[in-house]
Amino acid sequence: MNLPTAIVVLFTFILPVVTGAQEIAKSFNNPLNIAFGDPYVIYDDATERYYLYGTGGGAKNGFAAYSSTDLANWKNEGQVYHASNQNGWSDSTAAWGGAYWAPEVYAHNGKFYLFYSAQWKHNPGKELENFRIGVAVADKPTGPFIDLQSRPVFDPGYPIIDANVYFAEDGRIFLYYSRCCYKHAVKSEVADWAKQQGWFDEIEESWVYGIELKPDFSGTIGEPVLLLRPPVKLADAQAEWESRSVTSREVNRRWTEGSFTFKHDDTYYMMYSANHFAGENYAVGYATAKNPLGPYTKSSTNPVLEKNTAKEGDVTGTGHNSVVFLPDGRMLCVYHGRTQKTGDERLVFIDEMRIDERGKLTVLGPTTAR
Repeated sequence: MNLPTAIVVLFTFILPVVTGAQEIAKSFNNPLNIAFGDPYVIYDDATERYYLYGTGGGAKNGFAAYSSTDLANWKNEGQVYHASNQNGWSDSTAAWGGAYWAPEVYAHNGKFYLFYSAQWKHNPGKELENFRIGVAVADKPTGPFIDLQSRPVFDPGYPIIDANVYFAEDGRIFLYYSRCCYKHAVKSEVADWAKQQGWFDEIEESWVYGIELKPDFSGTIGEPVLLLRPPVKLADAQAEWESRSVTSREVNRRWTEGSFTFKHDDTYYMMYSANHFAGENYAVGYATAKNPLGPYTKSSTNPVLEKNTAKEGDVTGTGHNSVVFLPDGRMLCVYHGRTQKTGDERLVFIDEMRIDERGKLTVLGPTTAR
């Protein structure tokens, strides 16, 4: 791919930038009345509309979408992906209804590609968590999306979720994903401490990896590279916030998941979520690198998005975000959360996000309508 084409790919497909003259809301009626987890937003030049995808939202064995011209008022576009399509590779009878989670859609070469996680029907070991990542293709952002092939993108030999794709300036394409906690017990000082308390015998962890994708998305190139994991040492500056699901005795797991990668100036930013997605401590941090596959260094200001109940707010469980980049220079962080009023249901929030001259990333949220 020549350089001009790569630049178009980077700014049109990785950073969802508006090219039309839309009037975008200056604030949002958080939470939006959209019951999505893991929300992801793109902008489509042809229809001059944003499209929002996520986990749940009424979709059965697949994914639904919403559209908007201003990011504030949304139209339900219905279900855009059905697992029963002719190339479907997942098992809708498996745990969590087949676990159709975390869809992300990318425009590329005149098509739209939906990356997602689900339970793989090839399961000789009868594993409870047999998640893999697939990709489906459509002519429009509203589908119908059809699986590109009758199998996952690749099989690393362990369950994986939360696909995120980055199109680099040199034409390479990278897939980021989270290795699940399932049967992945890891030794650490946090695990030793929890065992000493008599709480948990072991702590399972999820880690974020990156790997190069083939240009046609039919598979991967090379071996996965470990990019992010929970801290090993208790004295690590990230250990407190990334271990809250353990230290609150919620569950014997520490997560690193829901990554979203973008480039700002000459630095790669990887935002990620930690703690139990169904709990109040779900929160977002970020790490930076000079190359798409790292090494990544976590920010000393983490977490950059977390519950606000200690500040007289009522939002908890904030996490698994994506980012929208606007032509006026604003950046919007799109994520899911809960309020005391909405209970356990995850709803979509949108708040402004900034990066200052020193490269420090800040999310101006969570906010709610007053």
